[in-house]
Amino acid sequence: MSSTNNDSPGRSPESGPPTGEAAILASLQTGLRAIPGSLGIATTLSHIGEHALGWVALSAAGAALQPERRTEWMTAGVGAFGAHAASVVAKRIVRRKRPHHPAIKIGVGTPSKMSFPSSHATSTTAFALLAGEATGNPRAKVLVPATLIPAMLASRLTLGVHYPSDVMGGAVLGAASAAAAGRFAPEMFERATAAGLLPGALTTSKDAR
Repeated sequence: MSSTNNDSPGRSPESGPPTGEAAILASLQTGLRAIPGSLGIATTLSHIGEHALGWVALSAAGAALQPERRTEWMTAGVGAFGAHAASVVAKRIVRRKRPHHPAIKIGVGTPSKMSFPSSHATSTTAFALLAGEATGNPRAKVLVPATLIPAMLASRLTLGVHYPSDVMGGAVLGAASAAAAGRFAPEMFERATAAGLLPGALTTSKDAR
């Protein structure tokens, strides 16, 4: 792989003005950080979405609070974690480096130096789409993803740890992961229950409706 493929757009060790997507990120970050409370919200979302653990925990809570929709909440958890795993594989293939131009302010530490796609954007998109569905509430089906996904995408730009194309790519991968989880996870749970690998009480939602 050539060094051109490994370089981030506009990435330069020089102190001159950023170019390409780095310039776009610097401009967006300035506007986002001017919003009161944006940095604190972005940092909180970063911690919640780290390794998709917050979304898995919320899925477990949803399954406990809505036992009649347990399968759907379990699907949301599996979908979020699976999306995160898919993003990690994609990062190792693409190997794009994170932003580090001096004009871009880095607001949080990251476990990896690789940037595309954003794992936070990927797992959050998958979780938001599946969790909205899991609630069984038509409004929540729209409002959860419409609120959570843009907030997470904007937070990664606010913190300066991803380029815009990183978060957009993550959102696309997350949506694909959600579709795959919604298609295959419930059947997987049923087979695991039939094989005695899961208690039947964990997958009762379809029978309960």
